[in-house]
Amino acid sequence: MAVTGAAAGIGALLAQRLAESEEIKQVIAIDERRGDVTEATWHVLDVRDPAIADKLRGADVVVHLAVDLDLETDPAARTAYNVRGTQTVLTAAAAAGVHRVVLCTSAMVYGALPENDVPLSEDAELRATADATGVGDLLEIERLAKRAPRAHPGLNVTVLRPAVLVGGTDTALTRYFESPRLLVVAGSRPTWQFCHVQDLVSALEFATLEKAEGELAVGCDGWLEQEEVEELTGIRRMELPSAVALGAASRLHRLGLTPSPAGDLAFTMHPWVVSGSRLHEAGWRPRWTNEEVLAELLEEVSGRHTVVGRRLGRKDAATTLGAAGATVALVGTAALVRRARKARRRL
Repeated sequence: MAVTGAAAGIGALLAQRLAESEEIKQVIAIDERRGDVTEATWHVLDVRDPAIADKLRGADVVVHLAVDLDLETDPAARTAYNVRGTQTVLTAAAAAGVHRVVLCTSAMVYGALPENDVPLSEDAELRATADATGVGDLLEIERLAKRAPRAHPGLNVTVLRPAVLVGGTDTALTRYFESPRLLVVAGSRPTWQFCHVQDLVSALEFATLEKAEGELAVGCDGWLEQEEVEELTGIRRMELPSAVALGAASRLHRLGLTPSPAGDLAFTMHPWVVSGSRLHEAGWRPRWTNEEVLAELLEEVSGRHTVVGRRLGRKDAATTLGAAGATVALVGTAALVRRARKARRRL
């Protein structure tokens, strides 16, 4: 078995889990630096390097987790890394005689739409657009996954699509719970489904051991309505008209004041809950509930302060949150825009 991105995050957790499994003879770990899994055989290189094919020889399955979805990464550089890396790994795996590649994207690829079924089946059409952070990259990875078996007969590609991932993660969706008020767009129908990283690692191992294949959605059983989330978190809502919320988010992002594009808001407005039926039918079940994951998320973000995706320092937090927080930040966007335009004219 081989794992890319094995030095940190989910890749490190999976590499350790596979190294401890009695069903796995050897774990090949690949990353740009050496990680802490001493039981693995390490190869230090960039996944975009064609030399990776030699490092994969002897592996039956490759789990490709070297994907960058960091909010602070330059979008063009992120896309170049994610797409080229996936292309290279798929081609290298076929050349090395690997018979299965496991990829990990997100349930976000289904898109967050008001008419979505609740829950969505794995076979639901991928209707997301590239408007949200990293989703364009994930859609391209999905397209590569579809094409790979045709380009490389005999290569099986399995894709896992987790719900809102929690457990040492930092995304636009986890930052939503760092806000002083939970932004709710008027007329929207938010539904929340989480996936703990431990459950994702368990599902990845399940797929690696070839106990399930195809497109596999991963998440806690069921979902939480917005009212339940507010009751469980104790955080009150701030409801704004769609035009105000989306317009403010778009302008703030365009001016470089927040890392999150307006497209991220859709995933807090409309349902994109998944059933996870394929994994369930294969015998896998999540160990975490939505309520438990939300409680852990609240612990993780305690002490952090974020407004419309922008994490504030202590000085900013004292000023902004003390002045009604997100309401001031959003409704005061016009002032920020005017200030930025004046600064540009002076330059």
